[in-house]
Amino acid sequence: MRAIEITSYGAPDVLRLVERPTPEPGPEEVLVDVHAAGVNRPDILQRLGQYPPPPGASDIPGLELSGTIARIGSGLDGDDRRWVPGDRVCALVPGGAYAESAVAAARLCLPVPNGVDMVAAAAIPETYFTVWTNLFQRGQLRTGEAVLVHGGTSGIGTTAIQLARAFGATVYATAGTDEKRAACEALGASAAINYRTTDFAEAIAELTSGRGVDVILDLVGGPYLERNLKSLAMDGRLIQIGLLGGARSEINLRTIMQRRLTVSGSTLRNRPVGEKAAIARDVERHVWPLLASGAVRPIVQRTLPLAEAAEAHRLLESGEVIGKVVLTTDRAVLRDAS
Repeated sequence: MRAIEITSYGAPDVLRLVERPTPEPGPEEVLVDVHAAGVNRPDILQRLGQYPPPPGASDIPGLELSGTIARIGSGLDGDDRRWVPGDRVCALVPGGAYAESAVAAARLCLPVPNGVDMVAAAAIPETYFTVWTNLFQRGQLRTGEAVLVHGGTSGIGTTAIQLARAFGATVYATAGTDEKRAACEALGASAAINYRTTDFAEAIAELTSGRGVDVILDLVGGPYLERNLKSLAMDGRLIQIGLLGGARSEINLRTIMQRRLTVSGSTLRNRPVGEKAAIARDVERHVWPLLASGAVRPIVQRTLPLAEAAEAHRLLESGEVIGKVVLTTDRAVLRDAS
């Protein structure tokens, strides 16, 4: 099979198209003929040597894919027996998606939602799993609450805005340009804040008449921490899922105590399959009907062939992408979604 290999750590050009043996599915796994693979920031960190794959995972980058099941491994039981060769699935994987074939845990495969094409389906697992477990499971976002989503036009941000809105929350977002602000509002944000020209904490105070928001989903980290805490309402929850701005900052414990705040965070890739499978079942139950109805949708700005993985990384690193970039193999119908 053809696959993308990280030949050394560094700039996007270290990504090279190579020939690799087709992997074999192990117990409780399936082999997927890959149609498309989503490109995510953790892939960039892996390319830079800052986010190694967990033990036993493929060294090939890529954490999400869509495709058709080619072969079934042994030991499938329960609900996983529903899979047969030829089924159209999307899957969360710990690595290996930038390839023509990939192995996935059967429990982390989900049927491609009705009405969603294979390219869009490849943009679902990593972002929708991440948003669901952090915003709704850890953050406990409820109908009628208010949420601030940082990085509103990222893959995570576009997903979080739509899902929060679909479940009845008031959504605010930050973005770096007026064009991106407009994109956030088109997706359902009540207001979007240009963080380059406006202090988001001051804007949130004004937008909420001083109350603050109930939940903040943050990809930035360090320099945002103090203002995030300032922007939370009583009993507010800060959920940290990225560190684009750095991992260290001073924290005012008095603010947390006086306003009964909760600061939490998580990563997804290194969690056990059983934990991720529980997220998958929850996402299928609560989110799949919204995808099938068109109430929410993956935002794919650009598709590129697998061989152009380096260009896909350059695009994502440019900060100009709204939504996701997706790589396609020869099995997919190539279509530029820009």
